[in-house]
Amino acid sequence: MTESNRPPTGWRHRVHEIIFEADTPLGKAFDVGLILLILLSTLTVMLESVQTISASYGTVLRAAEWGFTIVFTVEYFLRLTSVTRPAKYAGSFFGVVDLVAIVPTYLSLIIPGGQALLAVRALRLLRIFRVLKLAHHLEGARVLWRALRASRYKITVFLATIITLVTILGSLIYLVEGAEHGFTSIPLSMYWAIVTLTTVGYGDIAPQTVWGQALASVIMIIGYAIIAVPTGIITVELSRVSREPISTQACPHCSAEGHDPDAVHCKLCGGTL
Repeated sequence: MTESNRPPTGWRHRVHEIIFEADTPLGKAFDVGLILLILLSTLTVMLESVQTISASYGTVLRAAEWGFTIVFTVEYFLRLTSVTRPAKYAGSFFGVVDLVAIVPTYLSLIIPGGQALLAVRALRLLRIFRVLKLAHHLEGARVLWRALRASRYKITVFLATIITLVTILGSLIYLVEGAEHGFTSIPLSMYWAIVTLTTVGYGDIAPQTVWGQALASVIMIIGYAIIAVPTGIITVELSRVSREPISTQACPHCSAEGHDPDAVHCKLCGGTL
């Protein structure tokens, strides 16, 4: 076994168990506490955006935000030091989210208002799936992802068809209604076609002529039919994807999850589990 594939030992192994696993009381307590801090941090950012609250408690909120940022910074570096391949974790989804969650506060020292980007910390709440050990949800997410990947070509063709249809319908309504009824350009008419086709119906632009209203009615009916197409495509692929059980164990090297219960090596980095 090479040095890069050897699991962390000593205090690094203990830190990895606490931070990345939720099977032990300490690990679960750490993750629950982390989620509470993320919620409080996100709430702090929201409250600071309210002018009346910011005027009265701005100093307290900013101090709290710096406190959260320091805690998250220490946690981020502990995550890096407790895995065998720090670069692998840093480039993973949660690694990037963890880094982006602490950068805005430091960025605000250079760019005023940069702390508004801290709302991205809400993404870290996705860790609750590991904290609560909802293996069936993790498995469901994997099945859904596989179904989406399997249907990507069909979805691409579907979207291309929709774009073509919207272009044609937008051009038609532009010719029928014209600038005098608010359809001043083909792109604006295409926007109206998208809003109508998806049955959103903002009402900011509406056809005034009989032919325009007739075309709008046809588009609405087509819209109801089209909405069911991507659902059907994905449903078919979901029925084909097998639901194999997975483990909630995190890799001690790159922190990847979603391994098979009998897996010996990580499916992403090849490290020993």
